[in-house]
Amino acid sequence: MTLSRVGIVGAGQLGRMLALAGYPLAIRCLFLDRSATAPAAQVAPILIGDLEDAAQLEALAAGSDVLTFDWENIPGEALAPLEKLTLVRPPRAALEVSQDRLAEKALFTKLRIPVAAHAAIDSREQLIRAARKLGLPGVLKTRRMGYDGKGQFVVRDAARLDEAWAAIGGSGLIYEKFQEFSREVSLVGARSAAGKIVFYPLSANSHGGGILHYGVAPFTNRALERAARRCMQRVMHALAYVGVLAIEFFVVKGRLIANEMAPRVHNSGHWTIEGCVTSQFENHLRAICGLPLGSTRALGHTAMVNFLGAMPDRERLLAIDGLAFHDYGKEPRPGRKLGHCTILKSRAAERDAALAQTLKLVQWR
Repeated sequence: MTLSRVGIVGAGQLGRMLALAGYPLAIRCLFLDRSATAPAAQVAPILIGDLEDAAQLEALAAGSDVLTFDWENIPGEALAPLEKLTLVRPPRAALEVSQDRLAEKALFTKLRIPVAAHAAIDSREQLIRAARKLGLPGVLKTRRMGYDGKGQFVVRDAARLDEAWAAIGGSGLIYEKFQEFSREVSLVGARSAAGKIVFYPLSANSHGGGILHYGVAPFTNRALERAARRCMQRVMHALAYVGVLAIEFFVVKGRLIANEMAPRVHNSGHWTIEGCVTSQFENHLRAICGLPLGSTRALGHTAMVNFLGAMPDRERLLAIDGLAFHDYGKEPRPGRKLGHCTILKSRAAERDAALAQTLKLVQWR
C-alpha cells in the first residue's frame, strides 16, 4: 500500500527537509509543533500545540496515512493511542529505546554490538563506586533528554566527581568509561516495510562541545563499514524497523564502539541531499510510505558544515564552487543549528581544499 499523507511530530529543520523532499514525490506533510514559526511551518501546514497534546496528536493522525517524528524525545506513551488510528513509523519501540541511554546500551549488548563499559547511577555513592570500578576518565550523562552534548560532564580525575555530581547529579544517570577514539563515524541506513535495507557510505564527523561541526563522506574503510552495517542490520531486524536510522560510533584501536542511535533522519546525513542519488530525507519518506527505496550511491566526495549560533556570509560561501547553502529560517541563538552547507567535488583533495576554505568563513557560536 502506497501512502501519500505524512504526519510529522515536531517541525524543526529535519521536518522541513522531509517536507521539501516529499513535494517531488507527491507526498504532503502535516506537522505538529509548539510554534507557528518552526522551520517546517515555513514550507508546509502545521497544527499548533504541545507535542504531547492528545487532541492535536489525534488530529494529526486523522489527517495522515502514516505518522513519523523529527525528534526522538517525544514520550512513547503519547504516541501509543495513535497506533489504533494510523501507522507509526519508525515503530514506537525504537523511539522508546533511543530515549534512555541505559536501555539503548542494553539493546546493543543483547545484539552483540560493542559499547563502552558503563553503569547506572542514581546517587553520588554509586558514581564514586562506578568511577573506581570502571576507571577514569569517564563521562557522567543523563539517561534521558541528552542530545548535542547536553546533560554530560567529562570526569577527568577523582577530584572532579563532586563537581560532576553538583552539575547534573540526581537519579536516572549513566556513567561511561571515556573512549580514547581516533575518530567518530556514523552510518545512516533505511529499511522498508518489506524488509529491504539500504546503507549510505560512512561519514567521519568532527564535533565541538558535543555538537557536530562538520563531516566528510564517504569515509572509506571497508572493514569498519562492514562492521557498522552488521550492527545496523541487527538493530533494524530486532525492532522491525521502518524508516531511516542513524548510529554513531567511536573508532577505538581500529574497532567500532557504538555510542548512540537516532530513530530518524540525522544531522550527519545532511550531506546526502547533494551527495547521493537519493537523500536520507527522500528515503525516509519512501520507506514509511511503502515506496521502493532509492539508490544511496555517492555522487562524489562531500563535506557538510553546520552553521551554529550565527549565519555566515552567504555571498562569500556561495562563491565557493560546488557549495550548496541551506538556511533553516531560525532565529540566531548560541549553539543553535541555524543551517548548513554541503560541498560536492569529484576528488577528495578538491573537497578537502574547499572545506578548508569554507571553515575560514564559518564561526561556531
